[in-house]
Amino acid sequence: MKYLIVQVIIGLLLTSNVIAKEADWSEYKKVLQLVRQGEKHSTKLTLVDYAALKQGGQLEKAYQKISRFDVSQLEGSQEKLAFYINTYNILALKMVLDHWPVESIKDIGSFFSPVWGKQAGVIAGKKVSLDDIENNIIRRMAEPRIHFAIVCASVSCPDLRTEPYAAAKLNQQLDSQVNRFLHNSKKGLRVEGEVVLVSKIFKWFKADFDKKGGVRTFIKSYRTDLPAVYKVDADIDYDWSVNAK
Repeated sequence: MKYLIVQVIIGLLLTSNVIAKEADWSEYKKVLQLVRQGEKHSTKLTLVDYAALKQGGQLEKAYQKISRFDVSQLEGSQEKLAFYINTYNILALKMVLDHWPVESIKDIGSFFSPVWGKQAGVIAGKKVSLDDIENNIIRRMAEPRIHFAIVCASVSCPDLRTEPYAAAKLNQQLDSQVNRFLHNSKKGLRVEGEVVLVSKIFKWFKADFDKKGGVRTFIKSYRTDLPAVYKVDADIDYDWSVNAK
């Protein structure tokens, strides 16, 4: 009888381990409760209450959760992508909060030592920078929509989503992010005559969009209301001011 009970317990534990592939985002959800829709420099975006985060400690708890998470539990590209998008956003918030108050995330670094290359945290036992997460992990998954999900804590970045990304609904979440960004005339896309002005994101990461048919093809799949003939110019001013409430 004792042997049977032990076997049942072991079976339940193994089942639990099989199901629990993704990280626990409960603490990150508390962080996102301090993100609100607002406006800064005439641009609509989601704003972060960094002062409240500094006082409450929610972000540190969220960071500790992902820092201790065993990434080998992740299975499939969707789980990995969702985890590392959330991780990037948490580390970007942490970078700002660790140096709060700051006018821009870029002020944390310098011309010779940009903030993107500085240590942002420890993930899976390794010291990582934002550049490591973005360029060595996320971009290698060949999904250009990630550029509208990872947020560099700045006004002209895509909006910080007010829910964690999750494998089960990642495709829907990414499409939602792209739609939101490309319908924001201040930072995503606006039409001026026969010229379609878009974010510099499309210039900086042109190679990623080229792999999926190019910038024009990508845009048209989300904006069917564009002129019949137009020129694409990735030249909307980029506001690096911190996305602070």
